[in-house]
Amino acid sequence: MSRITPALRDKPFVLVQERQARLCLSALNNLAERAGLAPHMALANARAIMPSITVHPAMPNADGKMLAQLAQWCGRYSPWTSTGKENDPELSLEGAGGAGIWLDATGCAHLFGGEDAMLADMVGRLEKLGFTARAAMTDTLGSAWAVSRFSSNDAWKIVPPGEIRAALAPLAIAALRLPPATVLALHEVGLRYIGDLIDMPRGPLAARFEKEVRLRLDAALGQTAEPLSPILPTTPLIARLTFAEPIGHRDDIAAATGKLLDKLCITMEKLGQGARRLVLSVYRPDGSTARITIGTARANREPRHLLRLFAEHLDEIDPEFGIDEMTLFAAIAEPMTANQSNLQRGAAAQSTDSYNAVIDRLTNRLGTHNVRRTHFRKSHIPERAAGFIPVGKAKLVQTDQRDADTPRPLRLLRPPEQVEAVAESTNGPPVLFRWRRILHHVTSYEGPERIAPEWWPSDAESPRDYYRVENEVGQRFWLYRNGETSWFLHGVFG
Repeated sequence: MSRITPALRDKPFVLVQERQARLCLSALNNLAERAGLAPHMALANARAIMPSITVHPAMPNADGKMLAQLAQWCGRYSPWTSTGKENDPELSLEGAGGAGIWLDATGCAHLFGGEDAMLADMVGRLEKLGFTARAAMTDTLGSAWAVSRFSSNDAWKIVPPGEIRAALAPLAIAALRLPPATVLALHEVGLRYIGDLIDMPRGPLAARFEKEVRLRLDAALGQTAEPLSPILPTTPLIARLTFAEPIGHRDDIAAATGKLLDKLCITMEKLGQGARRLVLSVYRPDGSTARITIGTARANREPRHLLRLFAEHLDEIDPEFGIDEMTLFAAIAEPMTANQSNLQRGAAAQSTDSYNAVIDRLTNRLGTHNVRRTHFRKSHIPERAAGFIPVGKAKLVQTDQRDADTPRPLRLLRPPEQVEAVAESTNGPPVLFRWRRILHHVTSYEGPERIAPEWWPSDAESPRDYYRVENEVGQRFWLYRNGETSWFLHGVFG
């Protein structure tokens, strides 16, 4: 928050999040911490201690994205980085700060002039980015987590090999990454520091408390292995082609586009991805560029099909004095798995591929929003139960109204047209009605079918009673009566 709003750096402010039906502090700055506030504290208690604190709601999703970006940024120091699963808000931090990032710096420190220089550079760069960071370098993951959060307030600290026990002994029990309930149970029997647990027999410790206490302690001391799962680098879905001499003929541009598609589709197949939007960029010697963008209705990685889509727009590229470089980038990609087909379904799969190919060509010629398809919505109101959305847009609601209990007319009138009708009684079916100056005598009917409006609109209509009626010549209609005893024709069958 202080990076977005620099004025908050000089004010005590906290982030709050709802936990167990009450607002609690999830993070706070240094000024609030010095005033005696701590994570997990109730907001009411925090206001009693410091009424002038500035409160903002926490945004866990945004924090997670930012933390993942920082973990990738830390790849400059080590290729083995991870946000870890220890950034759980349910851990007992007790003023030990917020989320953290793991780095396995084995064999990397000498590239920065040593461990001290590496940590100094890391913390300094993070502070320039607007973050407050504390770092520690030890032999184990657990001890590094504990020392960086619960040791002194130094910006960084290095624990030499063989001195982990001495570094952990004076730290609080919460430094073992334990839940608040476990920490409280240990406090009740007088165990407040890690040094109180180090020399205890593991058997009684596991029998009295959860085995997690023993596992965390042994992992911090290096007596059990604790693996680190790094963030795998994201493979960019991009292909690049550089020419020794500038090209300018359309056939050369098309051939280069085909090569780029072959390379990119191979990469997407390895990653199980398919392109939904592709951007072809050409770079001229004078520094200018030109771009062509195509889209597909579904994820696709067929080079021939994608090349046909690009071929319709290659004339838009003006090579001028030539093109010396071309790139192809998958701006939008989706997971795409291989489909297992058999002899019986081969024709259907081929028909589906042909249909998708036609849709792709239409959308690239006419525009994505100009080609639409029908879409069911979650509504019982007939005029709202279906509509049109762009053909490439994912379904907003997964629903299927083909299995309706009662049939619906093929032709639906929008809006329903009011008719003059005569019924045997106030709640009975119509006997005759006049629609568009023609009088229809009802010979048979089915109904009523009551459809109630949604409860959330402020201008909700009254319930409707629908009837399927047939006149003397066999024409069938769909009529309804509203709460005001007015009749409307809503559809025609056949």
